[in-house]
Amino acid sequence: MTLHIYLSGEIHTDWRDHIVTGAAGLDVAFSGPVTDHAASDDCGVAIMGPETQKVWHDHKGAKLNAIRTRHGIETADIVVVRFGDQYKQWNAAFDAGYAAAMGKSLIVMHGPDHQHALKEVDAAALAVVETPQQVVDLLIYVLHGSLPPARA
Repeated sequence: MTLHIYLSGEIHTDWRDHIVTGAAGLDVAFSGPVTDHAASDDCGVAIMGPETQKVWHDHKGAKLNAIRTRHGIETADIVVVRFGDQYKQWNAAFDAGYAAAMGKSLIVMHGPDHQHALKEVDAAALAVVETPQQVVDLLIYVLHGSLPPARA
């Protein structure tokens, strides 16, 4: 059984790479948003033409990115949403809500400093973790029913 996993959220660190590397050998397929910030911001005007006002520039990009995001979430078995430390990721919260509304298995990842701010998002998740390794361990358990080795 191949699990399709959509990796959403924070794009400023390499957390996705740690999950993909850690899950090597598992029957999983990963997808996610465009993580090139400039490409994501400018895709609408680059493809559909320039805008004179920033609001319409952003609107075109957001709608175009929504095609990819909606497809990724809708076809995923599991949606992992990471909230980072530096920026407010409103899009990540939106993705988590969309996944929860669709009844997707939702894993939320963030540090302890975000526990209060994300309490409603956490309540919708089936698992709340702090590290990419915990996501990998969850996938191993879901796929094989085995617990991770004890770590020091």
